[in-house]
Amino acid sequence: MDSSDGAPAESNFARGRRPAGRRPGARTRIAGVRVDDASSLSGVLATLAREARLVVFAGLPGTGKSLLVRELAHLAHARGRAIHLLQWDVARAVFEACEAGRRHPQVAGVTHGVIRLAVGRWARAAVAGWHAGHAADGLLIGETPFIGHRLLDLARPQADAAEPLLASAAARFVIPVPSRALREHLERERARRMQAPLHPREREDAPPAVVRALWHELAGDERPYDPAVYRQSYERLLEHRHALALCLDVRLPVAGASVYDVRVPTTDLLADPDEAARHIAAVEAGHGGADDVRRAIDGWRDAAG
Repeated sequence: MDSSDGAPAESNFARGRRPAGRRPGARTRIAGVRVDDASSLSGVLATLAREARLVVFAGLPGTGKSLLVRELAHLAHARGRAIHLLQWDVARAVFEACEAGRRHPQVAGVTHGVIRLAVGRWARAAVAGWHAGHAADGLLIGETPFIGHRLLDLARPQADAAEPLLASAAARFVIPVPSRALREHLERERARRMQAPLHPREREDAPPAVVRALWHELAGDERPYDPAVYRQSYERLLEHRHALALCLDVRLPVAGASVYDVRVPTTDLLADPDEAARHIAAVEAGHGGADDVRRAIDGWRDAAG
């Protein structure tokens, strides 16, 4: 599906307009929100908070996803919406910690391929179950890098109960695309926060060297970060989804606060250990061995699966 021009004609998603009824220059400050209320980014996030059923922020570490999750959660909460979160780094922990998952430990800080595939299988069923079991005013916010098959199943069309929502205009896949200068700033901030974290999750962030290595994997070579190449790569992954690229070039005023410091009620969408074990067993049974798993992981660039 299209990127920024794939939104319905009546929607303000791609154009970043302020929601109807707000006068230019008007300010309605919401506690905890750092985005300038007069900015086009605020307009996009406000529209997502009002109209979307599912929003997935997709992109590499160090592109601003977590901060946008935080901002959207605060905006949606202010509208009275109940918020659930589906985040790769949080969801995978259950799989790695269960007895079956301990057969597939991380190597040099990298999640095992069996775990990646199992989390993806579970996530589609979890999204379908959440959609069926929660009122229409609920909002599910996701965050994932997709690269290396991390929750990539959400981007690939499949004939299951999750597909009607994932393929609908109510599900928006947002690609934050920082400028070169902003990307450099985010990498510096990441390194600084890891040395002096303001939130426990900051200790688990991928270090700048890993962030750059992931970029090189995405680009296919050693070129410096290129916003155009980055955007095109993610738009290809999301060709079967309603995707929106957000070009970012302004630093948000977050000094003294963590991007993980969400100050409104949220509930994590998580597998229980038995669910995690079942999906791990299904991946083990469906793949002939380590080479088969590796081929599945290496095929992550194929949007059709």
